[in-house]
Amino acid sequence: MTPLAADHAACAEMLRRAGSSFALPIRLLPPEKRRGTTALYAFCRRADDIVDDAHDLRAAAAELDLFEHRLRAALRGDAVDDAVLRAVGDTARRFGVPEASLLDVVAGVRMDLHRRGFETFADLEEYCRRVASAVGIAAIHIWGFLSAEALPAAHACGLAFQLTNILRDISEDRARGRLYLAHEDLVACGCDPARLNAGQTCPEVARVVQLYVERTAARFRAAAQLDRLLSTDGRIVFRAMFAAYGALFAAVRRAGDSVVTRRVRPARATLLAKTIAGVFLGPRP
Repeated sequence: MTPLAADHAACAEMLRRAGSSFALPIRLLPPEKRRGTTALYAFCRRADDIVDDAHDLRAAAAELDLFEHRLRAALRGDAVDDAVLRAVGDTARRFGVPEASLLDVVAGVRMDLHRRGFETFADLEEYCRRVASAVGIAAIHIWGFLSAEALPAAHACGLAFQLTNILRDISEDRARGRLYLAHEDLVACGCDPARLNAGQTCPEVARVVQLYVERTAARFRAAAQLDRLLSTDGRIVFRAMFAAYGALFAAVRRAGDSVVTRRVRPARATLLAKTIAGVFLGPRP
């Protein structure tokens, strides 16, 4: 095995150990694009873990700065002592992944170190652009797209997926002292943040959740346009990911305001069936 092949194998092992719902869709890609997408996943996982596993914010900030420094070096083709960064650097050069997209991911997770909430939905949307839409932009460069129209659709897709994550993870994020729903939206719905932070349900909490459900549904509708703008390889993996996240969003939508008290997840069999159907039938927003 060549050193570069070993780097990509390390990324594949990270994906395998994570048990991510993305693992099955990624397997639908041809080998080179599969390796590139897996390297992108491993890169995002590493960046997330630096923040999510942090016990000392100053140490985590320093580690993230070093991670970004090494990323920039890997993107230049310089030698770095990090298999994941070597693999993602190879992927960026091979597929023309914009450097700005990868740096946006690091900037997005850095936001989690220094803030625990968002004043406006525009602030939240910028965070989502960095941690999710930037990943979508990087991914479609690996998969192949047909026109620049794919870029705003990929942005909408990243927003749809990340807003779904935010709704699903309200109860877990609360335990970390984080609340991703914008303060202006809580005020507009007459919702006291203390009730959300205490895991209480009430009509005001239900209004906030419904507002975010409607916004997420709108992003899914916009993201569905990506199906006609991707290469055949990209279309297949996009359909699988879109269907899997669509199934998760449907479960969140059915749960309503109970998402503030428990983490919602569809049954594995349901997720698999929806993913397979999505590949054949296309996106159904």
